[in-house]
Amino acid sequence: VSTQSTGANSGMTDPQLTNQTGAFSQLLPLELVDKCIGSRLWIIMKGDKEIVGTLLGFDEFVNMVLEDVVEFETSPDGIVQTKLDQILLNGNNVCLLVPGGEGPIELSLIHI
Repeated sequence: VSTQSTGANSGMTDPQLTNQTGAFSQLLPLELVDKCIGSRLWIIMKGDKEIVGTLLGFDEFVNMVLEDVVEFETSPDGIVQTKLDQILLNGNNVCLLVPGGEGPIELSLIHI
């Protein structure tokens, strides 16, 4: 990760990439996913599916093994939930991982 810029602050380091001692501290994406092993994840997929489950493991392609899974699928009739004991999820269709997330919230439950 380069912290050099070509603008007015050329040669300055980005304060978000340095820790208190001035040394670089970065967290790579797979390191972040690794920290989530054993935790609940809310996974938003391409299309109309969202998945919540406990992460047991993953590989470099972010294929994931999840247990205690609930799949949420949006249909014209609302959100359909399917409970599954354990799944192997292909990482190709993952859009977003939310550590600690518990899935979609129905708009009818939100009070503004």
